[in-house]
Amino acid sequence: MEYRLVPARFSALPGWDEDDPTPLMAAMDRCRDHIRTVKPYKTGSLGITAGELLALLDAAADEKPEGPAAVRAFFEAHCVPFLIEKVDGSPGFVTAFYEPEVAVRAAPDAEYRYPFYSRPDDLVDIDDANRPAGFAPGFAFGLRKAGEIVEHPDRGEIERGFLAGRGLEIAYARSKVDVFFAHVQGAARLVYPDGAVKRITYAGKSGHPFSPIGKLLIDRGEIDAATVSMASIRDWLARHEDQVDEVLWHNRSFIFFRQAMVDDPSLGPIAAAKVPLVAGRSLAVDRLIHTFGLPFFLSSDSLTHMDGGKPFRRLMLALDTGTAIVGPARGDIFTGSGDAAGALAGHVRNAATFHILISSAAAERYLHAEG
Repeated sequence: MEYRLVPARFSALPGWDEDDPTPLMAAMDRCRDHIRTVKPYKTGSLGITAGELLALLDAAADEKPEGPAAVRAFFEAHCVPFLIEKVDGSPGFVTAFYEPEVAVRAAPDAEYRYPFYSRPDDLVDIDDANRPAGFAPGFAFGLRKAGEIVEHPDRGEIERGFLAGRGLEIAYARSKVDVFFAHVQGAARLVYPDGAVKRITYAGKSGHPFSPIGKLLIDRGEIDAATVSMASIRDWLARHEDQVDEVLWHNRSFIFFRQAMVDDPSLGPIAAAKVPLVAGRSLAVDRLIHTFGLPFFLSSDSLTHMDGGKPFRRLMLALDTGTAIVGPARGDIFTGSGDAAGALAGHVRNAATFHILISSAAAERYLHAEG
């Protein structure tokens, strides 16, 4: 998808002077720590390197601005905003995701019998070095079998018992629909009868492409495309129990999880950038284009239910990615954990304007290109 970066002024960002981006400072510090102590983030095709990002993160750590005005002034002093403009003139697009809370049992019973699975030891990451002949380029995982890599069984085959008896079950939910939507979100908080809460997060998948069941139901005329949401899909599934398996199995992709501690309940799960997500301030982006840790200013006139009826205008940090997040002006907002966050996320499908904030030094080459 062709696009260009158009330099802008902070004064041109709608709602910039009213935003309170202070929650980003702690998240930026965690990104800085990851880059310095673990490894740099992979550079996206836009070309912002981890080193250039680190210069911005170091400046934030040194200056430690406090309060909305001071934090905004920090970004004004160290960054240049660029409008991400698609050549075809179409607007950007934003959706949202959340971390579900799911009631579970440690052992199955007559009611709780749908498992969350940990990653099998014969699941293999696939790249260009080991991709078998004939495997589609999109397949990132396969099954090691008899010394060869073959296609892993899909959602339907797994739910019909392919992994049963291998001790991979983490916990059991009451509803396979709850398990499915935890797969879609890529994480969940598991709530046990004694009140204990454990967190699970993405550890791999079967390798098959993600196929949205909402689109399937729209194509069948079951749900109106103008009003489709997570809530409307759940409602349809509840009213058509005899078709649940058929519809869910349409999405052949199956997610495996790993357990993670809930160290700070106020933070979201650790996502692709290897730092915890921050509710309302974390954005999933196309990692092939954008480098994790970069700030984005999103504005949407039609997205109003997340800010008390006011248009959405907010500075965010790129901390995650997703199969459906493709393109330079495509984002997925993390709304938080639990049912209330799910209600917020389920209705976000809005046109949006994306500005990316690039450190002043890195911005020079884009400014020269425009010149």
